Amino acid sequence: MTKERLYLFDTTLRDGAQTSGLDFSVEDKILIADILDKLGVDYVEGGYPGANPTDDVFFSEKRTNEATFTAFGMTKRAGRSVENDPGVQALLNSSADAICFVAKSWDYHVEVALQCSNEDNLEGISDSVKAAIAVGKVAMVDCEHFFDGYKANRDYALACVKTAYEAGARWVVLCDTNGGTLPHEIHDIVSDVISHVPGDHLGIHAHNDTEQAVANSLAAVRAGVRQVQGTLNGIGERCGNANLISLIPTLKLKPEFFQAFEIGVNDKALGKLTAISRQFDELLNKAPNRHQPYVGASAFATKAGIHASAILKDPQTYEHIEPEKVGNHRRVLVSNQAGLSNLIDELQRMDIEVEKADPRLVDLLAIVKEREAEGYAYEGAGASLELLARRHLGSVPTYFTVESFRVGVERRHNARGELITLSEAVVKVIIDGERHMSVAEGAGPVNALDIALRKDLGRLQDKIEDLELVDYKVRILNGGTGAITRVLIESRDGMGHRWFTVGVSENIVDASFQALLDSITYKLLKFS
Repeated sequence: MTKERLYLFDTTLRDGAQTSGLDFSVEDKILIADILDKLGVDYVEGGYPGANPTDDVFFSEKRTNEATFTAFGMTKRAGRSVENDPGVQALLNSSADAICFVAKSWDYHVEVALQCSNEDNLEGISDSVKAAIAVGKVAMVDCEHFFDGYKANRDYALACVKTAYEAGARWVVLCDTNGGTLPHEIHDIVSDVISHVPGDHLGIHAHNDTEQAVANSLAAVRAGVRQVQGTLNGIGERCGNANLISLIPTLKLKPEFFQAFEIGVNDKALGKLTAISRQFDELLNKAPNRHQPYVGASAFATKAGIHASAILKDPQTYEHIEPEKVGNHRRVLVSNQAGLSNLIDELQRMDIEVEKADPRLVDLLAIVKEREAEGYAYEGAGASLELLARRHLGSVPTYFTVESFRVGVERRHNARGELITLSEAVVKVIIDGERHMSVAEGAGPVNALDIALRKDLGRLQDKIEDLELVDYKVRILNGGTGAITRVLIESRDGMGHRWFTVGVSENIVDASFQALLDSITYKLLKFS
C-alpha cells in the first residue's frame, strides 16, 4: 500500500511569537529554526519580513537546510498594485523559499477590517499569489477565519479558497482563527471544500481555544487535507495553536495515521521529541509541563498500587505507546536499568565510548539524578551534561583552575549627574602553575565576570578569542530572596558551533560563574 505524503508546517516563530509575554531575539529564531529543520518539518515559517527589525535581520539570509524557509505577510492591499505595495515587496525580496499570505475569508472581516469590497479582496489574493510564483517562490494562502466565514457566507469563503488555488497557490490553508470550531464541524466543512479544491492542496491551521486544536487538525486530515500547521509545545496567541509535539507522535505511532500517511519526521528524530520539547521550554525560560502528552515527565508515570503492579508485569497494561519511542521513559522501575539505558544512549550520542557493565555508570547516573534534584536541567544544557560525564569518566583535562573571584557593584552619579550602576570583577586563575589575575568592568556582575575570566588565560587565550555568549536566562526555582537560581547560557564560536551550559546556586553570580566556566571548558575541549 502506497502511503500519502502529509506535510508539516511549523509556525512557532510567527504565530507562536504572538504568545503573551514572549519576545524572540534573532539568535532565538536562528536556534529554533535549526531545531525544526533537524526535526524534519517540511515548512518553517520564520516571521513577517518588513514588519519589525528582528524579522528583517532574520530574513536577510536563508535559515534552513532542508525545510522550506517561509515568510508570512498580508496580501496586496486594495487600491494598490503589487509593485506599489511595500509589504508584498518585502516578502518578494526576502530570502524565503515560500510566502504564506494571510487573506480574509470571512466577508464580515473584509467589510469591517479591510474596508474594501469582496471583489477587491479576491483580487488581492490572486495578484499576490501570482506575484510570488513569478519570482520563483512557493505560494501559500492562509484563509483567516475560514470556518466562521464559511458558517456566515459559505459561497464567499469558498470563493476565497478557489481564487487562491486557481491563481496557483501550492497550499490553501483553512484557518480556525478564533478556535471555536468543533471536530465534527471541521470534518464536515473540510469535506465540502474538497469537492471544490483537491485535498493535496489544502491545509489546516487550528487554534486551541476549546482545547481541541490537535483533535481538529486530525479531523481535517481524516476529511482530506494534506498539510497540518502547528507550533512547538502548542504556543501561540490566547490559548495557543495545535501542538506539533502531540501531533507528530500521533501521526507516527497511531495505526489509523501511520498506515495511511508518511511525514518528514523519521524515527530517530521522533526519539528526540522529549528533549526537543524540554529544550524549547528552557529557551523560553519556562518550566516544562509535567503532564504534557507524550513528552511530559508524568506522561508515563504511575504511582504505587494496582496500576504500578500491572505496568511492571507488562507496560502495555497502562501505556498507549512505548515511551522510549518519543525519548521519554516510565517512572515506575524496579531498578535503574531503564535510566542507565537512557544514559548510555546519551553518552553514545556524545561519542563517549563506555562498556554497559562499567560500574562508573551507576555512580554517574546517581550524580545526574542528584544534581537534577538540586535544580540542574540537562535537557537544555547538553554541554554541561557532557562535561559532567567526561569528568566522571576521567577524560577532561584541567585547563586552568579558578583560585578565586570577587565582584563588586557600585551605584553612583557620573560627571553628568546621571545615576549609574557599575560592576567590577576580579578573577584569579592558575594556568601551568602560574597565577593570572584579571580585572574588568561590565554592564552587570555577570558581564564583568565574563570579561575578567576571558581576559587573560595565558597560552589558552588564542583558543577562546572567537567565543561569544549569545544568550543568558535565569530561572528562580523556589520563592524568597534566598531562592535557588538556575542560569542557562548559550555560547557560540566563529565556526558556527553552539552549546548550552547550566549553573545552579543560591547565589545568582555563583550560578552564572558555573555556567561560564563550563562554556569555556567545553570550547577548549571540543572546538580548539
